Amino acid sequence: MVKILVCEDDKSLNKLVTSYLGDNGYEVTSCQNGEEGLLALEKSTFDLIITDIMMPKVDGFELAEGIRMTDKTTPIIFMSAKDDKPSKMYGYKLGIDDYITKPFDIDELVMKVGAILRRAKIESDKEIKIGNFTMNTEERTAICGEDEIPLTVREFDILFKLLSYPKKTFTRSKLMEEFWDYDSSATSRTVDVYMAKLRDKTQACDGFEIATVHGLGYKVVLK
Repeated sequence: MVKILVCEDDKSLNKLVTSYLGDNGYEVTSCQNGEEGLLALEKSTFDLIITDIMMPKVDGFELAEGIRMTDKTTPIIFMSAKDDKPSKMYGYKLGIDDYITKPFDIDELVMKVGAILRRAKIESDKEIKIGNFTMNTEERTAICGEDEIPLTVREFDILFKLLSYPKKTFTRSKLMEEFWDYDSSATSRTVDVYMAKLRDKTQACDGFEIATVHGLGYKVVLK
């Protein structure tokens, strides 16, 4: 059974998230703050961590930083009332996988959990295969048919992200936050240029295409 750690000092929200995840088949450990979360991590391993940011004793930033010092792979989701760009960018810089702003739809959180766990499995398997296209994260290769596609590090990471969540729309701002960090020279036009390059490089791939979601961003559509 998939094991999830939930760190949230709001008792009613903690109870809601814990029970809802439990009802969806997950084994959940509940903590009231980051300090309890670190103690739980010393005693057990988890497949996913969901944490608030503003908590007593050890906050979410400190918790994520402590986790990433020894564990680079376990997915982390921030759920927070902090809706400012610096908090989101700092979270992604620490290595979190997603950021959900309070108040949120509990069904949306469950869907995010499922999607991130699927992606984590893909990463542990080190490979994505769609049609005649294969992407290997360990070798950092992208093969279409018999030909290797030359991708930059950023192009590789963006394409892997899109392919890990087929049909999910990624806004330009979301992509900028995750893949450009604090690069102030990056704009939405920068994202468009990268997507145009990825479309050109993957046009021979028969299993998917990168679609524009007008007014929002981009998604992968499976053929």
